[in-house]
Amino acid sequence: MHRIIKEKLPRHIAVIMDGNGRWARKNMLKRVMGHKKGADAVRTVVETCRKLGVQYLTLFAFSVENWQRPEDEVRALNILLEEYLMKELQEMKDTGIRLITIGDTDKLPKTVRDALLSVIEETSENRGMVLNLALSYGGRDEIISAVKRVLKDSKSRDIDENTITKDFFSRYLYTADMPDPDLLIRTGGECRLSNFLLWQLSYTELYFTDILWPEFSRDDLIDAIMDYQQRERRFGLISDQLSKD
Repeated sequence: MHRIIKEKLPRHIAVIMDGNGRWARKNMLKRVMGHKKGADAVRTVVETCRKLGVQYLTLFAFSVENWQRPEDEVRALNILLEEYLMKELQEMKDTGIRLITIGDTDKLPKTVRDALLSVIEETSENRGMVLNLALSYGGRDEIISAVKRVLKDSKSRDIDENTITKDFFSRYLYTADMPDPDLLIRTGGECRLSNFLLWQLSYTELYFTDILWPEFSRDDLIDAIMDYQQRERRFGLISDQLSKD
């Protein structure tokens, strides 16, 4: 970890965890075994980010589109999520990790939802890294939900076209209390956003790797962060403007 420049550490890392099914197929296993192995990679990435000092980690755990997968796989994913939450609760409490979620979690099975709410409550006072799970999440759904909330508030508040700025609209998103991701990592070799944080990723640095999620290691995470640290983030400016005092 000594190779990483602490002063240039991304404040917020987002991850699209792709490749569980292909890892299982490659190893001639059932898909659910790929998801189980992927949970080990989650633990590794969470622990490494916490030790490095990353403030926010957002993991794309379950999309709105994932509900269309075979029923047995969806059931297995929910069981794995509940098991993960119960197994990791004490570790989160011991290390100061605060759990939050984004997405339509009302769609989750009651037992999973209850476990999720319990862990969120029990870690709510923690002041270490924020672990944000995107569950039953879709970027377009989030934006539509925000628009609906703005329209609802406009009935009781003085909101007009001049009120609605980018900052104003951002406060209606699920991520209102978080900075936008500095770095997005997608494993599994695909190079697309898959309806993930469409608003928030506008100026995020993107890192794509062929490594399947269950095989994604601590060193792979560090490689992604080091790649990020070599980039110049200009936000529409030119290099000369950034170098001025």
